[in-house]
Amino acid sequence: MSWSSVGFSFINIFWSFLALCFLVALGAHTISRNRETCRLYVLFQDLIRYGKTKQNLKRDDWLRVFDVPKRWFWHFYAVSVCWNGLLLALYLRFIFQHQSHPSWLTGILDALTGVTSTDSRVPQLSTILVQLLLWAHSLRRLLECLFVSVFSDGSMHVVQYAFGLGYYIVLGLTVLCSDHVGKGAGTLLSQLDWFHLVGFALFIAASLLQHQSMVLLAGLRIGKSGTVETLAHREPKGGWFELVSCPHYFAELLIYISLSVVFGGLSLTWWLVALYVLFNQSLAAQLCHDLYISKYESYPRHRKAFIPFVF
Repeated sequence: MSWSSVGFSFINIFWSFLALCFLVALGAHTISRNRETCRLYVLFQDLIRYGKTKQNLKRDDWLRVFDVPKRWFWHFYAVSVCWNGLLLALYLRFIFQHQSHPSWLTGILDALTGVTSTDSRVPQLSTILVQLLLWAHSLRRLLECLFVSVFSDGSMHVVQYAFGLGYYIVLGLTVLCSDHVGKGAGTLLSQLDWFHLVGFALFIAASLLQHQSMVLLAGLRIGKSGTVETLAHREPKGGWFELVSCPHYFAELLIYISLSVVFGGLSLTWWLVALYVLFNQSLAAQLCHDLYISKYESYPRHRKAFIPFVF
């Protein structure tokens, strides 16, 4: 796999476009603050905010028709577990039973990459590992949503909900796109390299950071007895919350970077995915950070929003 092998494929254009959209959204949010009376501003904020950052937004009643519960986040991960589990099963069948992918999947990958499939390609260890890690990440987040997180009555826009459902479907296909344009060499075991181990280690560390952060957030609403005491939002403290307002978002970025490392750092497509995650999570973190500063007078002003000591 090389940088030049991916070219300006549709999948690369897609992720580049998403990254640009969220970069523009982040910039637009930054320069359009304090314009609550502008209807265009309210519509824009309605589309980018969810959960606690949306509750104080002054909206017309007709906009609330498009709200769905934020607790439906678990739907995203349920879809990911099922869909990416299917793609993983198909890839494992391709490796160990030497059966070609279904025609519908091959056709999608051909269209996304602009590269015609051939049966002579050697399976790539990086692809298997990224598929496994992505599936494990989705499963963990699903379990956290169902058994750890304590959701309030916050909402998200139906457009955000539809986007979230489609996101993990495209993400799973993107993993296979990186394989589609590359070619392994030798047996799977012989392909094992240092970057696989480094990427795996970073993935584990980032996942632990994210889980710890989710537990701390849930603990703000759970009493010593283990039962939910309140659904109100409280100032987050402890762990990496002492460095940034949203360490769980920072951990999400690290997870995607770790998958780029597993690809050997040679998949331009996956770096574009990581770039999208950077801007997407930056926007979400900035919205939370702004809320904490405005809501809690004692909130540390030195604390960054997203990346420790940087942003």
